[in-house]
Amino acid sequence: MTSATREPETAAAALPPQLIATDLDGTLLRDDKSVSPRTVAALAAAEEAGIEVFFVTGRPARWMDVVSEHVHGHGLAICGNGAAVVDLHGGPGAHRFVKVRELARENALDAVRLLREAAPGTVYAVEQTYGFYQEPDYPKLHMEVPDSLAPAEDLLAPDTPGADEPVLKILAYHPDIDPDAFLTLARLAIGDRANVTRSSPSALLEISGPGVSKASTLALCCAERGISNEQVVAFGDMPNDVEMLTWAGQSYAMGNAHPDVLAAASGRTVANNEDGVAVVIERLLVERAG
Repeated sequence: MTSATREPETAAAALPPQLIATDLDGTLLRDDKSVSPRTVAALAAAEEAGIEVFFVTGRPARWMDVVSEHVHGHGLAICGNGAAVVDLHGGPGAHRFVKVRELARENALDAVRLLREAAPGTVYAVEQTYGFYQEPDYPKLHMEVPDSLAPAEDLLAPDTPGADEPVLKILAYHPDIDPDAFLTLARLAIGDRANVTRSSPSALLEISGPGVSKASTLALCCAERGISNEQVVAFGDMPNDVEMLTWAGQSYAMGNAHPDVLAAASGRTVANNEDGVAVVIERLLVERAG
């Protein structure tokens, strides 16, 4: 792990940044889930300087209230590890899905079956665009009441209530396996039927459609804006950020980051509780002005 007092470091980018892509939990947000005044000011200053800011998170759209008042300009966020692009301009509860990259139910059922075989005791939840469903034994990890309780195979059946609503991802939890070992096991078991990652400190996996990640959806959004990866600065702290940090021209692992993130990023900043994102943005803006 990196010391929380370490100064940010990275190689100089060939092109000036045009877009900042930042994860939320463990990155932009402090551990109490707040956005510090320093970070709020840094985000506003970046937008004023003409640099777009994208929140890129594993959170579902309904959990974006914590940052919805800090969106500027385009008002878009990438949610569900790339499964959805959401317009937050409507405010809490009134967001609009701009792009959805769903997990086909057939693929989801294959993933559930294969992981059940590889890791008996795994329990599941299903995240859809507006609904959240879970198995009876799935733990209370998300502080919300599920829309229904049933085995995952029933929740994903074509005739189940909500079957016309896209599946964004499934969540797989195991009570005993080491989180990193569970991720490795699941990737081997599921193969190319789905994309598997994790952002929780517990053995909780997030399973999306093939090729769906923060990086691939961010790349689509940037292409629509004529922005190259070299013009993107990205921040993250957990394995679900690795592809994005590898793709971006400049990338920063937080001081509290997972070892895989430290290895993937081109630079490091201080921890989320020390406003590591704001520290880098402030320096980039000074360089841009100079």
